[in-house]
Amino acid sequence: MKKAFYAAIPLMLASSIGYAQDSCGKVTIADMNWSSATLMANVDRFILEHGYGCEAELVPGDTMPTGTAMNEKGEPDIAPEMWSNSVREMLDKGVAEKRLRYAGYSLSDGGEEGFWVPEYMVKKDPSLATIEGIRKNAAIFKHPEDPDLSAFYGCPAGWNCQISSGNLFTALELEKSGFEMIDPGSGAGLAGSIAKAYTREEPWFGYYWAPTSVLGKYNMVKVDFGSGINKEEFTSCTTIESCESPKVTMYPPSTVQTVTTEAFAAKAPAVFEYLSKRSFTNLQMNGLLAWMEDNQADGEVAMEYFLAEHEAIWTPWLTPEIAEKVKAAL
Repeated sequence: MKKAFYAAIPLMLASSIGYAQDSCGKVTIADMNWSSATLMANVDRFILEHGYGCEAELVPGDTMPTGTAMNEKGEPDIAPEMWSNSVREMLDKGVAEKRLRYAGYSLSDGGEEGFWVPEYMVKKDPSLATIEGIRKNAAIFKHPEDPDLSAFYGCPAGWNCQISSGNLFTALELEKSGFEMIDPGSGAGLAGSIAKAYTREEPWFGYYWAPTSVLGKYNMVKVDFGSGINKEEFTSCTTIESCESPKVTMYPPSTVQTVTTEAFAAKAPAVFEYLSKRSFTNLQMNGLLAWMEDNQADGEVAMEYFLAEHEAIWTPWLTPEIAEKVKAAL
C-alpha cells in the first residue's frame, strides 16, 4: 500500500499543478465604451476563460473611473486598453505603491494623431506628404463655402484635440497660405468629409487620429511638419488653450497600455504574461474597426471574427498548448 501511495504522489502533484496553471479564479475585465477597447476586452475574456480556465466577467469601464477604481478598490482586475497619458500620475503612483502593474502595450504604435491627406494625392505629387508641399499647393484644397480660401478640417468643437489642432494650425502659419480652419461639427461630420473626398478623389487636408475605422477604410498619409517631436512643447503649450506662441511639433504618440491590479498579476502570472504580449499595431486595429463598422458588429461578434480569421496575429501571444485550447473552444 505504501509503495502504491507514494507512486501516486507524482501524479497527484502533476494534476494539482496543472489545475493551478489552468485556473485563475474569478477575474473582472473593464469593457470600455469605444470599439477597439470592447474588442480587446472580449478577446481577453474568451482567451482567459477557454485558455486559462478563468471565470471572466466584463464590467463597464472608462479611463478615469476605471483607473481610480483599480487604484483605490482593487477592481476591476484588468483594463485592456488604458490611454495612460491622461491618468499618468495616478497610475504611476499606483504602480510605485504596489497596487497596480503595467502589462504590455495594447497598441504597439501608441495612439496616433496628425494632419493627413489622401494617399492618392501623394501618389500624384509626393511633395504633398510635407507641410511645405501643402503650403505651396494650398489652392487645390478648395473651401466648400469660399472659393478664395483653402480648407483645413479641424477637430470638432469641444473635443480636446480642437486645442492642439488649432495651436498647430497657428504655429504652421497656415492662414498665411490661405487656409481657414473648418469646424466639422462632429466626429461623424469629420469622417464624412474624408469619405466624400475619397469617393470623388478630391483634395482633402485636415486632422485625424488612429486607430479608427476611417483610417482602416481610407488610405491616408500623415503630413510631415519637418520638425520632429517636441514632447515638452506639446505638453506645455500645444495642448494648452491659453498658449500664446505655439511652436511647430509633430504629435507624440499616446501611450496605450494594459493595466492590471498588482494582486491579480501576482495571483495569475501566466495570464499576466499573456497580457504583456497581447498587442495590436494601428494598421491591424484600423482594419478590425473598419470591419466592425461595415458589419455593425459589437465587441463579442468582432472577437469571434478576429480569433477565427486572424490566428497569425494572436497565436504568438500564447503557448502552443493554450492556443490549441482557444482554437478548440472556437
